[in-house]
Order: sequence, then structure tokens, then C-alpha cells
Amino acid sequence: MYVKKNPMDYADCPVRIAIDILSSSWNAWLISEISKGVVRPCDLQRSISIAPKRVLTKQLGELEKMGILEKKVYPILPLKVEYSLTEAGKGLISIIDQMWQWGDHYKEDYINNTKLM
Repeated sequence: MYVKKNPMDYADCPVRIAIDILSSSWNAWLISEISKGVVRPCDLQRSISIAPKRVLTKQLGELEKMGILEKKVYPILPLKVEYSLTEAGKGLISIIDQMWQWGDHYKEDYINNTKLM
């Protein structure tokens, strides 16, 4: 596992925490899907089918380590795993909703401007 040589100091810029969490591949979409209720990994892979399975698995593990998700493993065969949001994860929903609204409002401008590049 890669360890940053200069870890980020979040003391002076707490907004950086939210940026780091939400800017990682698929995290905002994963959090949004899990906010709808407790989900299993296969449900997430079905709803985010364009993302590679191994990437989603990696992101789920990272979100769990960050305290955004809670993973519950049932000791049955076959193994059953479910994810739900922690309180910290639930706190991100309003941020994701506002990003969605902003993107929806400005998507035409963005699409038109990127065509000019």
C-alpha cells in the first residue's frame, strides 16, 4: 500500500477533508447509493455498472477506514456483506445533493464550454 511522504495536514483547512473524500473515484456515487438504505456489494456493482468491480471494492474499503461507511459481515455461507452510512457519511449527503443541484444547473454551460476546448 502506498503511503504519502507528506501526509495532508487537515488542521488548517477542514474543507480539504470533504474534498479528499468526494473527489476519489466513485465515492460520491457510492455514498449516494448507500444513502438509500443498507446495500450489498452486488447491488452497488449493479447500480454503478460502469465502474470496475475491484475499484468499487477498494473505494468501499477506504470509505470504511475513513469512518464514512459501516460494513456488516454475516457469518453465513455464502458470506453476506452489507454497507450502511455512519453519522459522518450521512453528513455528506447534503453536500452531495448541493453538488448535484449545482451540476444540474450549470451542465449545459459546462458542456458547451468544454466543446470549445
